[in-house]
Amino acid sequence: MIVTVTLNPSLDRTLELDGLERGSVLRTSTPTLEAGGKGVNVTRALTANGIPSVAVLPVGGGEGSELTALLEAEGVATRLVPVAGRTRSNITLAEPDGTVTKLNEPGAPLERRELAAIVAVLADAVGDGDWVVISGSVPASFGASDAAALTGGLDRSRLAVDTSGDALSAFLDGGPRLVKPNRAELAELTGHPLGSIAEVIDAAYTVRDRGADLVLVSLGADGAVLVGPSGVLVGESRVPRPRSTVGAGDCFLAGFLSRFSADESQLEPALLEALAWGAAAAALPGTGVPSPADLDHSNVQLVWQPDLDRPLVAS
Repeated sequence: MIVTVTLNPSLDRTLELDGLERGSVLRTSTPTLEAGGKGVNVTRALTANGIPSVAVLPVGGGEGSELTALLEAEGVATRLVPVAGRTRSNITLAEPDGTVTKLNEPGAPLERRELAAIVAVLADAVGDGDWVVISGSVPASFGASDAAALTGGLDRSRLAVDTSGDALSAFLDGGPRLVKPNRAELAELTGHPLGSIAEVIDAAYTVRDRGADLVLVSLGADGAVLVGPSGVLVGESRVPRPRSTVGAGDCFLAGFLSRFSADESQLEPALLEALAWGAAAAALPGTGVPSPADLDHSNVQLVWQPDLDRPLVAS
């Protein structure tokens, strides 16, 4: 099973509009309301594809109740931790050409006793051989000691991390098996702009030197790079009609783990699966996650001789 931890979940409201014009009164579609938060999305995607997963997350306030109801309606297994703060609410504005504007609230801080409750619930949820995914932004005041407390009892050989900034650096110090930054997060972590595949690969090796075994970099329309002990894999994907990239990176990670957690020798099929799930998610509205019927593996491929100096144009 794959257990996800989302420290800063959200209630996601998506609105489609013809074009974003600052200062104007705009007409939008009827809003789509979905459960959000990166780890939540990973579990939603795995569940939609019949792969056992449970989401551990704090919930609070009216938004937390709505989030809980949405997850129940999707049949998503959860381990909920009641907290005093209100679950945040995010807004996504999606335009017809695939341009997405996100308005994300920061989320309420976790009290010490609340974080301790999450650690206890996580320990109870994880069984022998299970993978743990810690994913998404962290609440205010979350620091290195909190990251150490959260991961202290976990098997690092089955730990994946997908976050950013200081939190990513803190979790990286604990030596996770897998980290999944996007291009911007990897650039921030290494302190270097990444304008080509070669620069992404160099940065990923720098992250490996800090303790991560596998560095899986999602590059949106530019594909993905996987750097590990056996070398480098580069993959490409195609999305004929992109609608919303929100959650696509989470589905990308879910797709990778759907194969890799079952057979760790299958790195190439796992990367292809990741690309297929991410591309399928980008073709769905809102924070939709793909079902098996949405996956099209003809849109993805490994690039055995990539143009390493090709400029990256997508974020």
